[in-house]
Amino acid sequence: MRDNDTERANRRTFLKFAGAGGLAATAGCIGLGGSGDGGGDGPDKIVFGQPAAQTGQWDFLQPGVSQATDAAVKHINDAGGPLDADFEVVRRDTAVKPQEARSVVTQLVENDDALALLGLFSSEINPLFDFLQEQETPVVTPWPGSNFLDTRGGDHGTPDDLSDDEWIWRTVISDTVHTAGAAKRALDQGHETVGVINGNTEGARSWADGFVTAYEEGGGTVAREVEVSQGSSSYQSALSRLFDAEFDAFAVSIPLEDAITLMGDWADGGYGRQPILSDPLAQDELPKQVGSALDGAWAASPGDAGPNYDTFESEYNSMDGDAEINGWTAPAWDATQVAALAVERAGEASREAVEKNLGPVTRGEGTEVASFEEGKEALADGDEIVYRGAATATSFTNFGNVFGSVTINEARGGSFSTLETIPAEELRQFVSEDEY
Repeated sequence: MRDNDTERANRRTFLKFAGAGGLAATAGCIGLGGSGDGGGDGPDKIVFGQPAAQTGQWDFLQPGVSQATDAAVKHINDAGGPLDADFEVVRRDTAVKPQEARSVVTQLVENDDALALLGLFSSEINPLFDFLQEQETPVVTPWPGSNFLDTRGGDHGTPDDLSDDEWIWRTVISDTVHTAGAAKRALDQGHETVGVINGNTEGARSWADGFVTAYEEGGGTVAREVEVSQGSSSYQSALSRLFDAEFDAFAVSIPLEDAITLMGDWADGGYGRQPILSDPLAQDELPKQVGSALDGAWAASPGDAGPNYDTFESEYNSMDGDAEINGWTAPAWDATQVAALAVERAGEASREAVEKNLGPVTRGEGTEVASFEEGKEALADGDEIVYRGAATATSFTNFGNVFGSVTINEARGGSFSTLETIPAEELRQFVSEDEY
């Protein structure tokens, strides 16, 4: 592969010259991947893959992510596409099961020739981490909150050197950040002692671990922790063990379907005390099913406080779908935008080129852009760009993470509504800069 900086400079020079002469600019570089024909005028089509939760216990979150991704694809194609190619996202179901995820990743990389992957949950990434490294395909995902990735992923701040890259980037804040928001609010509310009950998946454990760490570091005491097997028809026995201890509030981390059963048992048992919910549980279905006993329960979720949320929301609402926006919807828009901009900056359709340019289009100095359209125009003018996102500012750390605000949502009258937003600046004290 040719030196990327040299290639980029040549491409920009060409684009500026062609634009000044009124010519239709083409990509000007040879596609080395994607679905291009390698004929010298750039690829005809560029494909990204999306491992998706179309079935399984997290499938209720996928419609919003799919609609955001589809809105981004439309926006990018309307703006001419990366390298002036047709842009496509191939979506395949993993059911959030590691073995199915392995198969889907192989299909997307080997059969669909995807340049980047816009998905994968913590429950899939953590056990498949070594396998994903072997693929040498950028994973830019809106899903994983696991603190496992706090110090794994990204380019380690050396974008031109792939030898230290770990190929995984996430556009959603870590559990470390939003559980810090939950812990901060619990302590601010005077809950000095809590109980914790969580499921046995990677994601459920990660949320509970992050919350306990931040809560105890903030001065709180965890009176008892109980882990349960998911899929049970009753959680009365586990609740009895948990509430045998003395505490002010209790934290719950378990998928929605199980949470409906568990919190229904809690309501029927009259256990009382303040419920603190993990972020995936801030879905209206939970208070609708459990009823008024859940009034006052709250969850700390990744905030939609990126500087360009309005740009995303306008494009999202222009689509035919009516999927509910959740905490992973705006990050899905950001993941698609930033990966497409990496292709455009590279001037080349290869996985290595995407990986090398994900950091540079989000960090440092340059023209701030809100979308692929703005970025493509600025790059054609020879400018460096800095993408600023919808969910967060999307400024990747050296480990491929983002930092953002946390929203507190409260259940009342059968639905959740926003109570307050905790700014990112108030949570930075919980996260060491060299460990995230």
